[in-house]
Amino acid sequence: MSSKEGFNYAPSGRPQPVVKPGEFIFAAAYLDHGHIFGQCNGLIEAGGVLKYVYDRDPKRVADFLARYPQAKAVDSFEKILEDQEIQLVAAAAIPSERGDIGCRVMKAGKDYFTDKSPFTTLEQLAEARKVVAATGRKYMVYYSERLHVESAWYAGELIQQGAIGRVLQVINLAPHKLSKASRPDWFFDKAKYGGILTDIGSHQFEQFLAYTGAKDASVNFARVDNFANADKPGFEDFGEASLLADTGASYYCRLDWFTPDGLRGWGDGRLFVLGTDGFIEVRKYLDLGRETGGDLVFVTNKEKEQMIDCKGKVGFPYFGQLILDCLNRTEKAMTQVHAFKATELAMLAQQKADAFRAAQK
Repeated sequence: MSSKEGFNYAPSGRPQPVVKPGEFIFAAAYLDHGHIFGQCNGLIEAGGVLKYVYDRDPKRVADFLARYPQAKAVDSFEKILEDQEIQLVAAAAIPSERGDIGCRVMKAGKDYFTDKSPFTTLEQLAEARKVVAATGRKYMVYYSERLHVESAWYAGELIQQGAIGRVLQVINLAPHKLSKASRPDWFFDKAKYGGILTDIGSHQFEQFLAYTGAKDASVNFARVDNFANADKPGFEDFGEASLLADTGASYYCRLDWFTPDGLRGWGDGRLFVLGTDGFIEVRKYLDLGRETGGDLVFVTNKEKEQMIDCKGKVGFPYFGQLILDCLNRTEKAMTQVHAFKATELAMLAQQKADAFRAAQK
């Protein structure tokens, strides 16, 4: 796992299997984004068996097999869809292609686990909702900035336990390192990645819903721009948005591609949650200026203030919960409504930001 580039962020933890060998079999396909490795790591550590891999690029398949030699490469995606043993397909396709792939997977009778963002248009979301309703299959999303970060997950547990009372406000700061030379062409094509709020912003809106317990929200303000990458006119290197949840909680997030090369990680991701009885700060990936590492949760409430080091202590429960949800047809890991609402809000914010930017020209 590279701590320098978020594109290759693929955490690994201790195995926490929830099933016996062979009880849950999955395949990996469309390896366009490096997050596929994090998706597979999580499923394997929870007891999943990786059977097949498919991609259009032989080099990507070879690189994948070097990490997961237990998988068998197939020369067509249809072979995965036709195999009755496969219960779930994990994929990290070009974002604009994820919706169509997911609908094909669900129509084949399998659950789908895609990298974020799961869609680039509201029309794709509408179609996926129809297919979910018709097939009863799952369209789950790898919102890794909460699901695959121990401190972010633990912050949610503390909030659910009432550690800071009712949540009043959430602030997410999500800087990323661009590493421009290593990015594929589609990364800079807005029609393919959907815009910065649609893409990496989907992480942030998912966290907002999770930490507030909100079912819906309205977008108050949203802005995007390309400040420093004129050679990539389809790219957005900055975005921000504010929302108001149906719980009354407010939200602000800032997304950017301005992490300097001097930072030892790919981004100094921060989360701030204010409650009626206290507040939480999460330093996800590093602690700036100190060698204490990341995965730190700071909690202050009526009883005390404390720093909690979550590294290697919390694990990644989401993946085991997802496997059990697929087997038992439950929704303990994440509801379908929640997964879709997060991306819907991201795309609505993107629409508002696009309109605002157009009006400024």
